[in-house]
Amino acid sequence: METGKAKYLMVISYDAFSEDNWEKASKLPNLLKLIKNGAYTTKLKSVYPTLTYVVHTTMVTGVYPDKHGIYHNNPIQPFVREQEQNWFWFKKDIKVPAIYDVLQKYHMKSAGILWPVTGKAAISYNIPEIRAIKQENQALKILRNGSPLYSIRMEKKFGRLRKGIKQPNLDNFTTMCAMDTIKREKPNLLLVHLIDLDDTKHEYGTDSPEIEKVLIRMDKRLGDILKAAEEAGIKKDTVFLIVGDHGQINVRYKIKLNYLLKENGLIYEENGQMKWRAYIQNAGGAAYLFLKDKDIEAEQLALKVLKDAITDESYGIERLYTGKELAAFHVEPSIKYMLEAKAGFCFDDSLKGPVITDLKAEGVKYATHGFSPDKPGYKCNLVISGDCIKNEFQLGEIQMVDLAPTMANILGIHFADCDGRSLNEIFQPKG
Repeated sequence: METGKAKYLMVISYDAFSEDNWEKASKLPNLLKLIKNGAYTTKLKSVYPTLTYVVHTTMVTGVYPDKHGIYHNNPIQPFVREQEQNWFWFKKDIKVPAIYDVLQKYHMKSAGILWPVTGKAAISYNIPEIRAIKQENQALKILRNGSPLYSIRMEKKFGRLRKGIKQPNLDNFTTMCAMDTIKREKPNLLLVHLIDLDDTKHEYGTDSPEIEKVLIRMDKRLGDILKAAEEAGIKKDTVFLIVGDHGQINVRYKIKLNYLLKENGLIYEENGQMKWRAYIQNAGGAAYLFLKDKDIEAEQLALKVLKDAITDESYGIERLYTGKELAAFHVEPSIKYMLEAKAGFCFDDSLKGPVITDLKAEGVKYATHGFSPDKPGYKCNLVISGDCIKNEFQLGEIQMVDLAPTMANILGIHFADCDGRSLNEIFQPKG
C-alpha cells in the first residue's frame, strides 16, 4: 500500500468561488491561515460546460465529461419546466469510479454532505444533494438515496436551521452537519458542498455588495470546520482542500433559441403534444443542440437557423462549436453541436415569454455560468493546506482533472486512469 501524506482530507467545494473573489476572500482570517500553511492558485481551469454537476463529477473522478458521462446538471427533458426536471442525482449515472468508491478497499471512511451526483453512492455517511419534485417528499427522498440513520440523526440535530433551500440557512445546516461528522466519525475523506456564494451571484450579480457579506459568512464556515478538526484531535493529520467549481458572468439578455427552431417547423405541436426534431438545451452561458436520430434534413435546417442567428448581434451567440473543437473540450461524444454565448448573454430552453428578455429593462440583476472555461477572468480558486504542504506555495494554471489524483496521493490510495496529474510540487520534501 502507498503511504499517504495525511490520514484525513476535507474537500470543501466553495461553489462559484472564482478569481474575481480572491482579493477579498484571501484577506479573511481563516482562508488566509490556510493559504499561509498551503498551496494556492487563482488559475484553476474548469470543464465545459461550467455547470456544477459536470464539474463536481470531474473533481472526484479525475476525468473529463467525455469519459464520466455527466454532461449537464439535468438530462435532456424537452418542454418540462425547469423546477420539475430530474437532475443527475444518482451515482449510477457516472460511468467511471469516483475516489470514494476505492476507499472501502483501504478500510477508510468517507462522508458526503450535499455533494452532487451521490444518490445511492458508496459513501459511509451520505446526505446526497437531491431535490423532491412533483409530489415527492424531500425527507424520504434523502433517506432512500443517502445513509438513512446518519441522515435522520443530522435532521434531528440540525434540521431546524434549514428553511428549504434558502441561504444562508442551507449552508449553515451543511456546516453544522460537517462539524458533527468530523468530531463523531472522523471520516478519512469528507466532501462538503457550500452553495451560498453561487446562489448570491445568481440573484444579485457578481459585483453586488451582497458578495462581500457572503465571503465573510463563508470564511466563518471554514473557521468552524477547522475548529471541528482541532476538537476532534485530527487537525495535524488533515489536509484541507478548498475549491471553486466555476465563475459567474453578469447577464443582461436571456435568449430563447427554441423559438427560432419552432418558427422553422423543427419544434411543433401534434395532437395537443409538443414534439421536436431539433431542440436546444440551455447550459446557461452555453447550449447543446440535440437532433432526432438520423434526421439529416432537421440537422441541416437547424444549422442554417443557428448560423443565421449568429450573424444577428441581438442573439448574442459567440460561437457554434462542432467536431474537433468539442473533442478538444472533452465534451460528451454524443453531442455534435454546442453554442457559446457572449458575455452578457445566456440561453433559455423555454417557449414562454419573449425570444429576447432584457433583464436590465425589467430591473432584474442576474449572473450565471456554463460558459467556456476559456472565457477571460473566469478561472477558479484552489487552496490546499496542511502540514505536508509547502507554505504559501503558488501554483500556476492547473486543471480540474488534477484534483482527484492529488486527493488520492494525499490519502495514499491507488486511483488510476485519471486524465489529470497529481500536483506533486505542492508537497513538503520528506525528512
